[in-house]
Amino acid sequence: MARVSTSARTPYPVHYNTTRVNGVDVFYREAGRPDAPALLLLHGFPTSSNMFRNLIPRLAPSFHVVAPDFPGFGQSGMPDRGSFAYTFENLTNVVDALVDQLGLGTLSLYVMDYGAPVGYRLALRRPEQVKALIVQNGNAYDEGLREFWDPIKKYWADPSSENRAALHFLVEPKSTRWQYENGVADHTLLDPTTWLLDQVGLDRPGNREIQMDLFYDYRTNVPLYPQFHAFFRKQQPATLIVWGKNDFIFPPEGAGPYRRDLPNAETHLLDTGHFALETHGEEIAGRIEAFLLKLKERHR
Repeated sequence: MARVSTSARTPYPVHYNTTRVNGVDVFYREAGRPDAPALLLLHGFPTSSNMFRNLIPRLAPSFHVVAPDFPGFGQSGMPDRGSFAYTFENLTNVVDALVDQLGLGTLSLYVMDYGAPVGYRLALRRPEQVKALIVQNGNAYDEGLREFWDPIKKYWADPSSENRAALHFLVEPKSTRWQYENGVADHTLLDPTTWLLDQVGLDRPGNREIQMDLFYDYRTNVPLYPQFHAFFRKQQPATLIVWGKNDFIFPPEGAGPYRRDLPNAETHLLDTGHFALETHGEEIAGRIEAFLLKLKERHR
């Protein structure tokens, strides 16, 4: 068997860090040269930066990759609801402060699920800094909020204890696993430790109510859609859309409208579900590398 030389190994290991941000311990994964173009990976519900565990090493040779866990998710702190408001504005405040702490300059954003409104809120604050978007099942258009959202919309309209309790099923083990399996033809491609790890986070005392708060606050993202669209139209960030077309949560009807505001967006609908990286990670990584390297060459 041929020996692998030390020089052939990756010089860009993944580092696992925790820092204090706005009074919260924020865990983040980081890899790549600090002087390389920054790529901020923003995860969705109910997962964490763990969803990027395979993608980060692939992109580290070319980019400074940073993937935080939102408060209440993954390895980040889970402050009490009485001391920390679990809103998308507050999640954005934390990510915004982390960007400053790490001294990130020009940014590319990978946004998925909850990461989309957090990323787009961040972009509204830093319009000149966000130069590129990778959108993976991350919604910004009314067309993308379909049947899955009906019970959540009912809760938005009437935040009664009954309507809140009706959403508890979304944090149960069966639902967590379903998010990974739905829309995937070959379940043997899925690593079961993903949903088991997510469920550990959801089962922490108090976390269910945190998630209910975020389900309710998601309604505040919808009125911001016109502002997100205005950012797209004015700034025209280079955009790559890699979307699991069988996703029931954020279906492909949410992918197409991006082209209204970003006519040059590169779009790929993949034959998979919500967590597209689990089944199509290599394809997505290759498309990101080609896309961002092409962007890098364009700005030389």
